[in-house]
Amino acid sequence: MRVVHVIKVKGVAGAENHLLILLEGLRQRGVEAEFLLLVEPSLPVDEMVQAAEARGIPASRVQIHGNADLGLYRRLWVELRARQPDIVHTHLLHADLFAIPSAWLMRRPVIISSRHNDDAFRLKSYQRALNRWLWRMSDAGIAISEAVRRFSIDVEDVPQDRIQTIYYGYSPETGDPAALRRDVRQELGIPPEQIVIGMVCRLIEQKGIPHGIRAFGRIAEQFPDARLVIAGEGNMRQSLEAEVRALNLQDRVTFLGWRADGARVMAAYDIFLMPSLWEGFGLVMLEAMGHSLPIVGSAVSAIPEVVVSGETGLLVPPGDEDGLAESLALLLADAPLRRHMGLLGQERLETHFSVDKMIDETVTLYERLMKK
Repeated sequence: MRVVHVIKVKGVAGAENHLLILLEGLRQRGVEAEFLLLVEPSLPVDEMVQAAEARGIPASRVQIHGNADLGLYRRLWVELRARQPDIVHTHLLHADLFAIPSAWLMRRPVIISSRHNDDAFRLKSYQRALNRWLWRMSDAGIAISEAVRRFSIDVEDVPQDRIQTIYYGYSPETGDPAALRRDVRQELGIPPEQIVIGMVCRLIEQKGIPHGIRAFGRIAEQFPDARLVIAGEGNMRQSLEAEVRALNLQDRVTFLGWRADGARVMAAYDIFLMPSLWEGFGLVMLEAMGHSLPIVGSAVSAIPEVVVSGETGLLVPPGDEDGLAESLALLLADAPLRRHMGLLGQERLETHFSVDKMIDETVTLYERLMKK
């Protein structure tokens, strides 16, 4: 079975990391899975290609020139025709828009679209009409959470039997957690006794980072040994740094910038903060659970499907800075509670979000569609 996964890439973040894990697992099961990466001419995303090749996944680049690049339909058709895939599996808006029609014109491959988010722009009338048109050319869909599945059904009129939920899967790296924590903290200049609240995310509006910073500001004086560490890059970097200066937290908040080893950085954290305003899933939560971290976050979109509030973390309404501050204060003051919630999170990761489960369900879907 040959499967081509198509996605537009600007870097290596949640969806990209998920696909690296997925395609590596598919290939281990005998599926000939490969990438077609849509890339902007000025952004060749060498790191994504290198990450794929390191896992033994073939990856080819196809240039995309803006959102209305009509020539891309033919370029993708040529690439797909050369590969003669059994299945074309698309991810995110640009791959859906360009690869689904290109694959449909070939008539041969099964077409699957994965939905990774419940973005607000999908509510716009023109976008809803566009997605309904694309669904008519697709054979099936995968939602990465029940929240995204329900959104797709309600907003894009996808028949319920055409889209199923397959959760992200994640397997934490093995090794000595204490040694890793010590090494990462030494690299970052964090003293062993300091309590670290941490984030790993793109610095964009969706992630609700200003709410997290302001919540930390509310309790910073109460917990003078606590620090907020933010790993990631994005268009809000300057405004977030200005927010930190306005709250006089320059000595308490650290911006690490983009980190290729974001999951490894979490070894230095004690609490993971996820104040997102919407979230299709959030692979970083699984990475945090792999480090036995309790999660403080927003009870929005798919987050409550991952975090059991009161057991593996604490969730509050999106944008509730007082609630975030109270939850952080509770965990900062109670080390045994942090450890207990973190261990329950690690157990939940193993039972609900394993890589094997994700691969099994994906292969089962592929095989069912191929028999039709």
